[in-house]
Amino acid sequence: MKGKSWRILKDLVMIFVASLIYGAGISLFLDPNNLAPGGVSGVAVILNRLSGIDTGTLYLLVNIPIILVGIWKFGLRFMGKTMYAVILTSWATNILTPYGPMTTDPLLAALTGSVLLALGIGMVFKAGATTGGVDIIVKLLRKRYRHLKTGFLFECTDLLIVACSGLVFRNINTILYALAVLVSGAALDYVLYGGDEAKMIYIITEKPGEIGRRIMEELDVGITYLRGSGGWTGNEKRVILCVVRRVQGPQVEEL
Repeated sequence: MKGKSWRILKDLVMIFVASLIYGAGISLFLDPNNLAPGGVSGVAVILNRLSGIDTGTLYLLVNIPIILVGIWKFGLRFMGKTMYAVILTSWATNILTPYGPMTTDPLLAALTGSVLLALGIGMVFKAGATTGGVDIIVKLLRKRYRHLKTGFLFECTDLLIVACSGLVFRNINTILYALAVLVSGAALDYVLYGGDEAKMIYIITEKPGEIGRRIMEELDVGITYLRGSGGWTGNEKRVILCVVRRVQGPQVEEL
């Protein structure tokens, strides 16, 4: 119990730091330069220009119905850390907004802001949570339409949000800078990891049934049970084999 409590505390601290980093990317670089990134944060930037409501507040308001659907479909336990991350990101974005922009060069703002968002999202994933929004929507769509590729769904939603930002800001440069960030991120992933965005994981455990069930129910991932034997003892072992998106690797490890 002590070890579990320490791990939960470590995850909560990591999400807190990640939310500050993510909020800084939005409020200090992207938002003040009229750059709408993909995801709910991009939607919040666009709605801010239309309504005047703080971007961080809109980020929370847009996420609320999505999170409620996520709780209904996946359970409160799965969504707990995500709710925590969304609330903190909303708060961080609002408190940092008065200090921006850090630069008025749109290219520097786009690159720096996207790096901060990627770093924040990576830390949130590592802590076993998500930033809400599109992640949950894509997960729901994949649950119903399993033939659709996850990467394709993310790309479609990001491109749609960027296109909407162009209509709101009425500036072609805004669209091109936002697209440059999306394309450069996709190109970097392809160079580093190739076209395969999956990760194969073997899990050797004394509780294959419990762990396997949670992976299937909470992460919507298929599994295969294998048989093995210990190298030193020769004892029979059950092995779980699963293939997941790279960003889901930390979540499997957490389970």
